[in-house]
Amino acid sequence: MKNFSVEIKWGILFSLLSMVWVIGEFVVGLHDIHIAKQPIYTNLFAFVAISIYALALRDKKVNYFKGEMSWQQGFLCGLVLSAVVALLSPIVQYVSYTFISPRFFANIIDYSVKNKVQTLAEAEAYFNMRTYIIQGISGSLSMGVISSSIIAYLLKTKTKK
Repeated sequence: MKNFSVEIKWGILFSLLSMVWVIGEFVVGLHDIHIAKQPIYTNLFAFVAISIYALALRDKKVNYFKGEMSWQQGFLCGLVLSAVVALLSPIVQYVSYTFISPRFFANIIDYSVKNKVQTLAEAEAYFNMRTYIIQGISGSLSMGVISSSIIAYLLKTKTKK
């Protein structure tokens, strides 16, 4: 477990920042009066997510590997971080849409139907806790693998020629 303490620490931080982001969206009205803009602004969290992954891999390189890290070591760190984030994702989704913004699903369904984006049945099938939990897990894993691969490449220790 000690071998993965960096990934666990950053996975928890990632999850907490995810909830802070949802609080921010809620406070500025992206979950009710400005709900039409929510899909656009929620994607800006990608910059936060990538930054957290970069900081986590840098932390692992500097403090665990003592400044020498291969691509494989960095990539493995990112995979473990992705797994931690994916495991915490259902909790983040539940807290976000049960306690922080309990009307979010009703509001987005209402918006989608009123603006003829989806039928009521389609909107209810897409905007619900189960679907968001599944998307959170799969998104954490897929984007985590991609981000980890790129960041590990950028942070790997360069071999001297």
